[in-house]
Amino acid sequence: MTAPPATTRQDALMERCRAILAEEEHLRQGGGEAGCQRQINLGRLPVRERLAHLLDQPAQFLEIGLWNGYEMYESWGAVPAAGVIAGIGKVSGKPCMVIANDATVKAGAMFPQSIKKVLRAQRIAFECALPIIYLVDSSGVFLPLQEEIFPDEDDFGRIFRNNSVLSAGGIPQYAAIMGNCVAGGAYLPVLCDKILMTEGSGLYLAAPSLVKAAIGQEIDAEELGGAAMHEQISGTIDFREPDDPTCLDRLQALLDMLADDRAGPEPEGNKNYQPERDPNNLYDLISLDGRKEYDARDMLACIIDEGSLQEYKKEYGKSLVTAYGKIGGRAIGIVANQRKRTRSKKTGFQMGGVIYADSADKAARFVMDCNQCGLPIVFFQDVTGFMVGRAAEESGIIRSGAKMVNAVSNSTVPKITVVVGGSFGAGNYALCGKAYDPRFIFAWPNAKFAVMGAEQAADTLFSILLRAQRRKGGEKDAKDLELLRNKVRAQYQVQTDIRYGAARGWVDAIIQPHDTRNILIETTKLVSRQTPSARFHSGVLQV
Repeated sequence: MTAPPATTRQDALMERCRAILAEEEHLRQGGGEAGCQRQINLGRLPVRERLAHLLDQPAQFLEIGLWNGYEMYESWGAVPAAGVIAGIGKVSGKPCMVIANDATVKAGAMFPQSIKKVLRAQRIAFECALPIIYLVDSSGVFLPLQEEIFPDEDDFGRIFRNNSVLSAGGIPQYAAIMGNCVAGGAYLPVLCDKILMTEGSGLYLAAPSLVKAAIGQEIDAEELGGAAMHEQISGTIDFREPDDPTCLDRLQALLDMLADDRAGPEPEGNKNYQPERDPNNLYDLISLDGRKEYDARDMLACIIDEGSLQEYKKEYGKSLVTAYGKIGGRAIGIVANQRKRTRSKKTGFQMGGVIYADSADKAARFVMDCNQCGLPIVFFQDVTGFMVGRAAEESGIIRSGAKMVNAVSNSTVPKITVVVGGSFGAGNYALCGKAYDPRFIFAWPNAKFAVMGAEQAADTLFSILLRAQRRKGGEKDAKDLELLRNKVRAQYQVQTDIRYGAARGWVDAIIQPHDTRNILIETTKLVSRQTPSARFHSGVLQV
């Protein structure tokens, strides 16, 4: 098959990037104009307007989990962004994690992916020592899917467990009830340090209709759990506010009082750090189909500070680039797949994107060294997997791969992962996939997640299906067999699309290649903050 010309490949990648941006803009619309109008009719601001009012610089809000729930609940109607907005932005100069229900989407009901999104945001906040602001406006769990939401260790109850642990760890938590807050969800604000509530909102374990059904008592919503009752009688809330803008102003004032003593040291001096190459050159290096070779050093030159790259064991284990560098003046360790073919004096020719035994040995030692020096590590994934075959097995690929996985698993320095191409098989694990606790994990629009590539998977699955067919005594003609192969390939291609993975929370965000440097500058600041040490302490409890 003849490869398309470079300009065609570049156009294809840029078209995918534009398509992702357009889809993200649609996701940010939430429940659309009708949903926003419902909020306005209730005297409330739509959630995006709440954020615009709260944040110092809304345009710099680093949103995570925007794709959660994408095309996962079509039988119930669209659930954009899983009905929750989460991300990091500054409030009164303090970087904060903001978690806000979007009541324009299913009245803010919590779906399985809504839960996973909140749990991920809480984890990031804890590890980066970020205060959390919850803007609560939710009708509670989505009851038709309650069995996927209620009982397990990573389900709804884990949110409240995390509230308690975060408080004990000294992470400030602020909850603003700006609409519905019912049933088990009522525990979230009450487990926070400070509770604000707007007029017209409701906070109760059971709504009036359920109270009547359960105990026969008739009571209206305001008497049962309105802001006045909770301020004057139950004493549950700390601040009663007349409307959304006033409530958000109060949050800003409270954050302004907060001492920020966990920030990592800023780089010395006022140097204007710049990369060696224009970040837009990334589009010339990478292709949408992942077939184009490129030198990882050229990619890094578009991302890290100019002149800061110091490569570690440059002439050994060449299919991985390990290096020290700086980004925005902050020192980091770098582990990146080399996507061009190389030649090793020890083993000869090596394919790009494949991890060989010598590369795994090198990377394991480098990760250990970064831990010794206290350097955060950024992993750039574009990996097809570990090398296979007789020579690879004789080289000890399993032993070396296990060593690398062990080093990454036990690494205690902050880790950030950027998937810039493929993320296949055990390569995903060894290069700090989601299961290995990266503080943040991002992906480019061309990224692909799977156990193996679509073509290999199609052939493998096709062979399995064909054998099963023959065991049953059936035979298909050549045309039917090709249709079966194409069906398997198409299904696999859908599942390797990064949007499929992002919908399930496998990455925190799909980012544009040219934005990678700026996003890494901000997130390396965040991961440099001191994580609270665990200790037994109950945190802040209601009297």
